[in-house]
Amino acid sequence: QVQVVTLLALFAASANAFTLGPSFLSAAQKAALEETAAKVATAGKGITACDEGPATIGGRFSDVGVSNSEEIRRQYRQMLFTADGCENYLSAAILDPETLYQKSDDGQLFPELLTERGIVPGVKPHLKIYTLPGTNGDTVMQGLDSLNVRCKEYYEAGARFAKWRSPLVINMETGCPTDLAIKANMQDLARYALICQSEGLMPIVEPDVSLTGTHTLEQAVDINIKIQAELFKAMIDHGVYMPGSTLKPNIINPGKSCPVGYTVEEIAEANIYVLASSFPVAMKGANFLSGGQTLEQGTARLSAMNKVKGNAPWNLSFSWSQALQLPLLKICEGKGELQLDAMATLYVDELKLASAAALGEHQWEAGDGDHVAKTE
Repeated sequence: QVQVVTLLALFAASANAFTLGPSFLSAAQKAALEETAAKVATAGKGITACDEGPATIGGRFSDVGVSNSEEIRRQYRQMLFTADGCENYLSAAILDPETLYQKSDDGQLFPELLTERGIVPGVKPHLKIYTLPGTNGDTVMQGLDSLNVRCKEYYEAGARFAKWRSPLVINMETGCPTDLAIKANMQDLARYALICQSEGLMPIVEPDVSLTGTHTLEQAVDINIKIQAELFKAMIDHGVYMPGSTLKPNIINPGKSCPVGYTVEEIAEANIYVLASSFPVAMKGANFLSGGQTLEQGTARLSAMNKVKGNAPWNLSFSWSQALQLPLLKICEGKGELQLDAMATLYVDELKLASAAALGEHQWEAGDGDHVAKTE
Protein backbone atom coordinates (compact mmCIF):
# COMPACT_ATOMS: atom_id res chain seq x y z
CA GLN A 1 0.00 0.00 0.00
CA VAL A 2 2.86 2.38 0.86
CA GLN A 3 4.45 1.55 -2.49
CA VAL A 4 1.21 2.35 -4.35
CA VAL A 5 0.81 5.65 -2.52
CA THR A 6 4.42 6.55 -3.30
CA LEU A 7 3.94 5.77 -6.98
CA LEU A 8 0.76 7.85 -7.06
CA ALA A 9 2.57 10.72 -5.38
CA LEU A 10 5.39 10.54 -7.93
CA PHE A 11 2.86 10.45 -10.75
CA ALA A 12 1.03 13.49 -9.36
CA ALA A 13 4.30 15.39 -9.00
CA SER A 14 5.22 14.49 -12.57
CA ALA A 15 1.77 15.59 -13.85
CA ASN A 16 2.03 18.90 -12.02
CA ALA A 17 5.45 19.49 -13.55
CA PHE A 18 4.22 18.74 -17.06
CA THR A 19 3.92 21.91 -19.14
CA LEU A 20 3.69 22.62 -22.83
CA GLY A 21 5.45 25.40 -24.69
CA PRO A 22 9.02 26.75 -24.77
CA SER A 23 11.38 25.41 -22.11
CA PHE A 24 12.95 28.80 -21.32
CA LEU A 25 9.74 29.74 -19.48
CA SER A 26 8.60 28.07 -16.27
CA ALA A 27 5.03 26.87 -15.83
CA ALA A 28 4.37 29.87 -13.59
CA GLN A 29 5.76 32.30 -16.18
CA LYS A 30 3.61 30.79 -18.93
CA ALA A 31 0.55 30.96 -16.71
CA ALA A 32 1.19 34.64 -15.94
CA LEU A 33 1.62 35.53 -19.62
CA GLU A 34 -1.50 33.61 -20.58
CA GLU A 35 -3.46 35.25 -17.77
CA THR A 36 -2.49 38.71 -19.06
CA ALA A 37 -3.47 37.74 -22.62
CA ALA A 38 -6.82 36.47 -21.32
CA LYS A 39 -7.48 39.71 -19.42
CA VAL A 40 -6.73 41.78 -22.51
CA ALA A 41 -9.12 39.55 -24.48
CA THR A 42 -12.06 40.13 -22.12
CA ALA A 43 -15.26 40.11 -24.18
CA GLY A 44 -16.74 43.56 -24.72
CA LYS A 45 -13.62 45.37 -23.56
CA GLY A 46 -10.71 46.82 -25.53
CA ILE A 47 -7.49 48.79 -25.31
CA THR A 48 -7.04 52.54 -25.07
CA ALA A 49 -3.83 53.24 -27.00
CA CYS A 50 -2.27 56.37 -25.52
CA ASP A 51 1.36 55.59 -26.24
CA GLU A 52 2.09 58.58 -28.46
CA GLY A 53 5.45 60.15 -27.74
CA PRO A 54 5.71 63.80 -26.59
CA ALA A 55 6.24 65.06 -30.14
CA THR A 56 3.30 63.14 -31.64
CA ILE A 57 0.78 64.10 -28.98
CA GLY A 58 2.25 67.59 -29.01
CA GLY A 59 1.37 67.90 -32.68
CA ARG A 60 -2.23 66.93 -31.94
CA PHE A 61 -2.36 69.47 -29.11
CA SER A 62 -0.94 72.15 -31.40
CA ASP A 63 -3.60 71.46 -34.03
CA VAL A 64 -6.31 72.51 -31.56
CA GLY A 65 -4.39 75.30 -29.84
CA VAL A 66 -3.35 73.47 -26.66
CA SER A 67 0.19 73.89 -25.34
CA ASN A 68 2.42 70.83 -24.98
CA SER A 69 4.21 70.14 -21.70
CA GLU A 70 4.81 67.12 -19.51
CA GLU A 71 2.16 68.35 -17.07
CA ILE A 72 -0.44 68.86 -19.81
CA ARG A 73 0.29 65.38 -21.13
CA ARG A 74 -0.06 63.97 -17.60
CA GLN A 75 -3.45 65.65 -17.11
CA TYR A 76 -4.65 64.40 -20.47
CA ARG A 77 -3.60 60.77 -19.86
CA GLN A 78 -5.06 60.90 -16.34
CA MET A 79 -8.44 61.77 -17.88
CA LEU A 80 -8.16 58.76 -20.23
CA PHE A 81 -7.52 56.47 -17.23
CA THR A 82 -10.02 57.88 -14.73
CA ALA A 83 -13.06 58.97 -16.76
CA ASP A 84 -16.10 57.76 -14.86
CA GLY A 85 -17.04 54.26 -16.04
CA CYS A 86 -14.21 53.82 -18.57
CA GLU A 87 -13.10 50.67 -16.73
CA ASN A 88 -16.35 49.00 -17.83
CA TYR A 89 -15.16 49.08 -21.43
CA LEU A 90 -11.36 48.87 -21.13
CA SER A 91 -9.28 45.77 -20.55
CA ALA A 92 -5.90 47.45 -21.04
CA ALA A 93 -4.03 50.69 -21.72
CA ILE A 94 -0.84 51.16 -23.75
CA LEU A 95 1.41 53.82 -22.23
CA ASP A 96 4.36 55.80 -23.52
CA PRO A 97 7.40 55.21 -21.25
CA GLU A 98 7.00 58.79 -19.96
CA THR A 99 3.45 58.03 -18.78
CA LEU A 100 4.55 54.80 -17.10
CA TYR A 101 6.40 56.82 -14.47
CA GLN A 102 3.88 59.64 -14.04
CA LYS A 103 1.44 59.94 -11.14
CA SER A 104 -2.17 60.93 -10.67
CA ASP A 105 -3.21 64.08 -8.80
CA ASP A 106 -3.22 62.13 -5.53
CA GLY A 107 0.29 60.78 -6.06
CA GLN A 108 -0.50 57.28 -7.32
CA LEU A 109 1.61 55.91 -10.16
CA PHE A 110 -0.51 55.38 -13.27
CA PRO A 111 0.24 51.61 -13.53
CA GLU A 112 -1.02 51.16 -9.96
CA LEU A 113 -4.12 53.25 -10.66
CA LEU A 114 -4.93 51.27 -13.80
CA THR A 115 -4.38 47.92 -12.11
CA GLU A 116 -6.73 48.87 -9.27
CA ARG A 117 -9.40 49.71 -11.85
CA GLY A 118 -9.01 46.33 -13.55
CA ILE A 119 -7.19 47.81 -16.58
CA VAL A 120 -3.92 46.06 -17.46
CA PRO A 121 -1.08 48.59 -17.94
CA GLY A 122 1.32 48.10 -20.85
CA VAL A 123 4.07 50.04 -22.59
CA LYS A 124 5.45 50.88 -26.02
CA PRO A 125 9.14 49.88 -26.10
CA HIS A 126 10.08 50.50 -29.74
CA LEU A 127 12.05 53.56 -30.82
CA LYS A 128 12.46 55.17 -34.28
CA ILE A 129 11.60 54.07 -37.82
CA TYR A 130 14.50 53.32 -40.18
CA THR A 131 14.20 53.20 -43.99
CA LEU A 132 15.58 50.04 -45.56
CA PRO A 133 17.92 50.95 -48.44
CA GLY A 134 16.97 49.60 -51.84
CA THR A 135 13.34 48.86 -51.02
CA ASN A 136 11.58 51.94 -52.50
CA GLY A 137 10.79 53.26 -49.04
CA ASP A 138 10.03 50.20 -46.90
CA THR A 139 10.90 50.61 -43.22
CA VAL A 140 11.78 48.72 -40.06
CA MET A 141 11.39 49.79 -36.44
CA GLN A 142 14.46 50.23 -34.25
CA GLY A 143 14.82 49.42 -30.55
CA LEU A 144 15.74 45.75 -30.17
CA ASP A 145 19.15 46.63 -28.74
CA SER A 146 18.89 46.81 -24.95
CA LEU A 147 15.22 45.80 -25.16
CA ASN A 148 15.65 43.19 -22.44
CA VAL A 149 17.00 45.83 -20.03
CA ARG A 150 14.11 48.19 -20.76
CA CYS A 151 11.54 45.40 -20.48
CA LYS A 152 12.91 44.48 -17.06
CA GLU A 153 12.58 48.12 -15.96
CA TYR A 154 9.06 48.40 -17.40
CA TYR A 155 7.95 45.24 -15.59
CA GLU A 156 9.33 46.58 -12.31
CA ALA A 157 7.44 49.84 -12.97
CA GLY A 158 4.15 47.90 -13.19
CA ALA A 159 3.71 47.16 -16.90
CA ARG A 160 2.44 43.67 -17.70
CA PHE A 161 2.54 43.77 -21.50
CA ALA A 162 4.28 45.59 -24.33
CA LYS A 163 3.30 46.55 -27.87
CA TRP A 164 5.65 46.78 -30.87
CA ARG A 165 4.50 48.36 -34.14
CA SER A 166 5.98 47.40 -37.50
CA PRO A 167 4.56 49.75 -40.17
CA LEU A 168 4.22 48.61 -43.77
CA VAL A 169 2.78 50.31 -46.86
CA ILE A 170 1.12 48.67 -49.86
CA ASN A 171 2.18 50.25 -53.15
CA MET A 172 1.35 48.10 -56.15
CA GLU A 173 3.43 50.27 -58.52
CA THR A 174 6.69 50.06 -56.55
CA GLY A 175 6.17 46.51 -55.30
CA CYS A 176 5.92 47.44 -51.62
CA PRO A 177 6.01 45.88 -49.20
CA THR A 178 8.99 43.93 -50.53
CA ASP A 179 9.69 40.38 -49.40
CA LEU A 180 12.76 41.73 -47.60
CA ALA A 181 10.70 44.25 -45.63
CA ILE A 182 8.07 41.68 -44.68
CA LYS A 183 10.67 39.17 -43.51
CA ALA A 184 12.76 41.76 -41.64
CA ASN A 185 9.77 43.26 -39.84
CA MET A 186 8.18 39.95 -38.88
CA GLN A 187 11.52 38.58 -37.65
CA ASP A 188 11.89 41.71 -35.52
CA LEU A 189 8.40 41.26 -34.09
CA ALA A 190 9.18 37.64 -33.22
CA ARG A 191 12.47 38.55 -31.55
CA TYR A 192 10.77 41.35 -29.63
CA ALA A 193 8.04 38.95 -28.46
CA LEU A 194 10.62 36.43 -27.28
CA ILE A 195 12.54 39.08 -25.29
CA CYS A 196 9.32 40.42 -23.74
CA GLN A 197 8.22 37.00 -22.57
CA SER A 198 11.61 36.28 -21.05
CA GLU A 199 11.18 39.42 -18.92
CA GLY A 200 7.55 38.73 -17.93
CA LEU A 201 5.78 41.05 -20.37
CA MET A 202 3.00 39.67 -22.58
CA PRO A 203 3.85 40.81 -26.12
CA ILE A 204 1.34 42.45 -28.45
CA VAL A 205 2.59 42.18 -32.03
CA GLU A 206 1.41 44.89 -34.41
CA PRO A 207 1.97 44.47 -38.16
CA ASP A 208 0.51 47.84 -39.20
CA VAL A 209 -0.38 48.02 -42.89
CA SER A 210 -1.26 51.58 -43.89
CA LEU A 211 -4.61 52.58 -45.39
CA THR A 212 -2.91 54.64 -48.09
CA GLY A 213 -2.81 53.39 -51.68
CA THR A 214 -4.95 52.37 -54.63
CA HIS A 215 -4.95 48.61 -53.98
CA THR A 216 -8.19 46.66 -54.02
CA LEU A 217 -9.62 44.73 -51.10
CA GLU A 218 -8.66 41.48 -52.80
CA GLN A 219 -5.04 42.64 -53.13
CA ALA A 220 -5.04 43.75 -49.49
CA VAL A 221 -6.24 40.29 -48.43
CA ASP A 222 -3.44 38.51 -50.33
CA ILE A 223 -0.72 40.79 -48.96
CA ASN A 224 -2.00 40.72 -45.38
CA ILE A 225 -2.17 36.91 -45.38
CA LYS A 226 1.43 36.85 -46.58
CA ILE A 227 2.46 39.25 -43.81
CA GLN A 228 0.62 37.43 -41.03
CA ALA A 229 1.78 33.99 -42.19
CA GLU A 230 5.38 35.24 -42.07
CA LEU A 231 4.78 36.74 -38.63
CA PHE A 232 3.34 33.63 -37.00
CA LYS A 233 5.93 31.33 -38.56
CA ALA A 234 8.68 33.62 -37.24
CA MET A 235 7.12 33.64 -33.76
CA ILE A 236 6.90 29.85 -33.69
CA ASP A 237 10.44 29.47 -35.08
CA HIS A 238 11.71 31.77 -32.33
CA GLY A 239 9.95 29.72 -29.65
CA VAL A 240 7.43 32.37 -28.62
CA TYR A 241 4.73 31.08 -26.29
CA MET A 242 1.72 31.72 -28.51
CA PRO A 243 -1.06 31.52 -25.83
CA GLY A 244 0.80 34.27 -23.98
CA SER A 245 0.77 36.80 -26.81
CA THR A 246 -1.76 39.02 -28.59
CA LEU A 247 -2.22 40.37 -32.13
CA LYS A 248 -2.88 44.02 -32.96
CA PRO A 249 -3.63 44.04 -36.69
CA ASN A 250 -4.89 46.69 -39.06
CA ILE A 251 -8.45 46.27 -40.29
CA ILE A 252 -8.08 44.86 -43.80
CA ASN A 253 -9.27 47.57 -46.17
CA PRO A 254 -8.83 48.63 -49.77
CA GLY A 255 -6.48 51.57 -50.19
CA LYS A 256 -8.02 54.95 -49.47
CA SER A 257 -7.70 55.85 -53.15
CA CYS A 258 -9.01 52.52 -54.45
CA PRO A 259 -11.38 53.06 -57.43
CA VAL A 260 -13.52 50.05 -56.45
CA GLY A 261 -16.29 50.34 -53.86
CA TYR A 262 -16.96 47.78 -51.11
CA THR A 263 -19.67 47.36 -48.49
CA VAL A 264 -18.88 47.08 -44.80
CA GLU A 265 -20.07 43.46 -44.95
CA GLU A 266 -17.55 42.67 -47.70
CA ILE A 267 -14.78 44.29 -45.67
CA ALA A 268 -15.82 42.25 -42.62
CA GLU A 269 -15.79 39.00 -44.60
CA ALA A 270 -12.31 39.83 -45.91
CA ASN A 271 -10.99 40.33 -42.38
CA ILE A 272 -12.41 37.05 -41.11
CA TYR A 273 -10.97 35.26 -44.15
CA VAL A 274 -7.49 36.63 -43.40
CA LEU A 275 -7.71 35.52 -39.77
CA ALA A 276 -9.06 32.08 -40.71
CA SER A 277 -6.18 31.67 -43.16
CA SER A 278 -3.33 32.51 -40.80
CA PHE A 279 -4.21 33.35 -37.17
CA PRO A 280 -3.24 30.61 -34.65
CA VAL A 281 -6.11 29.40 -32.48
CA ALA A 282 -3.65 29.28 -29.56
CA MET A 283 -3.81 33.09 -29.40
CA LYS A 284 -6.83 34.44 -27.55
CA GLY A 285 -7.62 37.61 -29.41
CA ALA A 286 -6.94 40.39 -31.87
CA ASN A 287 -7.32 44.06 -30.97
CA PHE A 288 -7.60 46.03 -34.20
CA LEU A 289 -5.89 49.39 -34.61
CA SER A 290 -7.81 52.30 -36.08
CA GLY A 291 -5.08 53.42 -38.49
CA GLY A 292 -6.70 56.69 -39.46
CA GLN A 293 -10.26 55.39 -39.63
CA THR A 294 -12.96 57.44 -37.96
CA LEU A 295 -14.86 56.11 -34.96
CA GLU A 296 -17.89 55.57 -37.22
CA GLN A 297 -15.87 53.53 -39.72
CA GLY A 298 -14.03 51.53 -37.07
CA THR A 299 -17.08 50.61 -35.01
CA ALA A 300 -19.09 49.62 -38.10
CA ARG A 301 -16.33 47.39 -39.44
CA LEU A 302 -15.52 45.81 -36.07
CA SER A 303 -19.18 45.13 -35.31
CA ALA A 304 -19.70 43.63 -38.78
CA MET A 305 -16.69 41.35 -38.23
CA ASN A 306 -18.10 40.09 -34.96
CA LYS A 307 -21.49 39.50 -36.56
CA VAL A 308 -20.03 37.26 -39.28
CA LYS A 309 -17.18 35.52 -37.44
CA GLY A 310 -19.41 32.57 -36.54
CA ASN A 311 -17.69 30.11 -34.21
CA ALA A 312 -14.22 31.58 -34.73
CA PRO A 313 -12.37 31.11 -31.41
CA TRP A 314 -10.87 34.58 -31.04
CA ASN A 315 -12.05 37.67 -29.19
CA LEU A 316 -12.06 40.52 -31.73
CA SER A 317 -11.90 43.97 -30.20
CA PHE A 318 -10.26 47.40 -30.48
CA SER A 319 -6.97 49.08 -29.63
CA TRP A 320 -7.64 52.64 -30.72
CA SER A 321 -5.88 55.95 -30.42
CA GLN A 322 -6.90 58.46 -33.09
CA ALA A 323 -10.45 57.14 -33.51
CA LEU A 324 -11.10 57.86 -29.83
CA GLN A 325 -8.83 60.81 -29.17
CA LEU A 326 -9.21 63.14 -32.15
CA PRO A 327 -12.89 63.88 -31.38
CA LEU A 328 -11.88 64.61 -27.77
CA LEU A 329 -9.24 67.09 -28.83
CA LYS A 330 -11.71 68.73 -31.21
CA ILE A 331 -13.61 69.90 -28.11
CA CYS A 332 -10.57 71.99 -27.13
CA GLU A 333 -10.38 73.86 -30.43
CA GLY A 334 -10.41 77.60 -29.82
CA LYS A 335 -10.43 77.14 -26.03
CA GLY A 336 -6.67 77.29 -25.49
CA GLU A 337 -6.66 74.50 -22.88
CA LEU A 338 -7.87 70.98 -22.23
CA GLN A 339 -11.62 70.67 -21.57
CA LEU A 340 -11.20 67.65 -19.32
CA ASP A 341 -14.78 67.22 -18.05
CA ALA A 342 -16.38 67.44 -21.50
CA MET A 343 -13.64 65.22 -22.95
CA ALA A 344 -14.20 62.56 -20.28
CA THR A 345 -17.94 62.45 -20.97
CA LEU A 346 -17.47 62.05 -24.73
CA TYR A 347 -14.67 59.51 -24.19
CA VAL A 348 -16.92 57.16 -22.21
CA ASP A 349 -19.67 57.54 -24.82
CA GLU A 350 -17.14 56.54 -27.50
CA LEU A 351 -16.00 53.55 -25.46
CA LYS A 352 -19.61 52.37 -25.15
CA LEU A 353 -19.85 52.31 -28.96
CA ALA A 354 -16.52 50.51 -29.27
CA SER A 355 -17.58 47.96 -26.65
CA ALA A 356 -20.84 47.27 -28.48
CA ALA A 357 -18.85 46.78 -31.70
CA ALA A 358 -16.53 44.33 -29.93
CA LEU A 359 -19.63 42.29 -29.05
CA GLY A 360 -21.15 42.57 -32.53
CA GLU A 361 -24.04 44.59 -31.09
CA HIS A 362 -23.34 48.02 -32.60
CA GLN A 363 -25.94 49.03 -35.21
CA TRP A 364 -24.23 51.36 -37.63
CA GLU A 365 -25.83 53.94 -39.89
CA ALA A 366 -26.21 53.16 -43.60
CA GLY A 367 -22.90 53.76 -45.35
CA ASP A 368 -20.75 53.71 -42.21
CA GLY A 369 -17.85 51.36 -42.81
CA ASP A 370 -18.35 51.15 -46.57
CA HIS A 371 -15.46 52.03 -48.88
CA VAL A 372 -16.69 54.51 -51.45
CA ALA A 373 -14.97 54.17 -54.84
CA LYS A 374 -12.51 57.01 -55.47
CA THR A 375 -12.63 58.58 -58.89
CA GLU A 376 -10.25 61.18 -60.31
